[in-house]
Amino acid sequence: MNILRAIMASFLGLFALSATAQKFLGGDISLLPTYEEHNAHFMTQDGAKIPDLLDFFKQKGWNCMRVRLFVEPSRASDEHKGQGVRQDLDYVTRLGRRIKEAGLKFMLDFHYSDTWADPAHQATPYQFLRVNTPAYEYIYDYTRDCLRQLVEVGATPDFIQTGNEISWGMMYDSGCKLEPNSAWNGYNDTHWDTFATALRNAGRACREVCPDAKIIIHTEQAANTPLVTDFYRRLAAHNVDYDIIGTSYYPYFHGTLSQLEKTIAQFGSQFADKQVMVVETGCSYRYKVGDNDQVYPLTYEGQRQFTADLVAMLNRHKNVTGLFWWFPEANEYSLDWATQRVTDEWYNASLFDNATGRALPALDELEKFLVNDDANVPTVEVSPDFQHWYTLDGRFTTKPSVSGVYIRGHEKIVVK
Repeated sequence: MNILRAIMASFLGLFALSATAQKFLGGDISLLPTYEEHNAHFMTQDGAKIPDLLDFFKQKGWNCMRVRLFVEPSRASDEHKGQGVRQDLDYVTRLGRRIKEAGLKFMLDFHYSDTWADPAHQATPYQFLRVNTPAYEYIYDYTRDCLRQLVEVGATPDFIQTGNEISWGMMYDSGCKLEPNSAWNGYNDTHWDTFATALRNAGRACREVCPDAKIIIHTEQAANTPLVTDFYRRLAAHNVDYDIIGTSYYPYFHGTLSQLEKTIAQFGSQFADKQVMVVETGCSYRYKVGDNDQVYPLTYEGQRQFTADLVAMLNRHKNVTGLFWWFPEANEYSLDWATQRVTDEWYNASLFDNATGRALPALDELEKFLVNDDANVPTVEVSPDFQHWYTLDGRFTTKPSVSGVYIRGHEKIVVK
């Protein structure tokens, strides 16, 4: 009987998650204050000036903003500074407070490094090396102290990432680097105890200072389903406390949408108590990003179609409750590159065109992620043959044979 009760409780918990979980749409706007300092011109698709970008995003349905935090970014290399590494605690405190005052949720992304933290860079911050406490223990003190300062000024995070893209661990030179097995479909045991201790200590600080915040564990192996599911299974085995599975997904790095969907489905079946958020995504509208082939055309329409396809797929999965575009505010239009440029290279996967300053059509597609019921019927852009049909919750289908209400083009169609 106890086993039956446990199964029923798990089922009811999953049902409640699927039926009632709020969805969050936003982006990582970590360089917005810098663009504003340099007087970048943001405009609508029609060319009207946007006086307040946060307010503009709110009008587009966005309800949460993500901001990265470095320990001492002044120690980063000139190359990384030129890419946008500058967000120290004072910077993030000001931007976090502004986000909260705008009525938006705030996602804090701890990098636990002085520079980029991703699979290629997970260097222990200098501050952690200066103390006598091991890095995997000192992470508690650092996390606690940062959160206390944010809370004191009214910038309490609603979501907290304890690490950024940590599929291979964090603070590599402090005994927290993970190793794949020879088949690359799971991990060796090396460093897992130390790594899990670091995550438990970071999470403990989050629970103590921000008890209402949700903790996100962020990975980037969306294209390798066996490996990334092994990652989260090992978190459970090591009693790591968290709420949300966060993943990065870029079509030029992480495979096709079908591969991402396979991974999301596995998250739903193996970790039914966890919500899933795509905390980083993007697609170029002009120039190729990375070394892999671009799946979608390098045009406005290609970026829009990627976004439409991504949103339609994510809306098929009730465990997916968050979607965040990375670097949507990138916009070097009107800036004098000799004196005012914000980054050393144009990032042409943002949601504004560097050459015109105007918002891009993909923004309109992102709004459809928040469609949950019949009260908000999506208008789906389709190809000219009008053979793309969608259910009211955004699922793609062929021309339906079952009666019901469907979306085709910009029309709501009743099929009898």
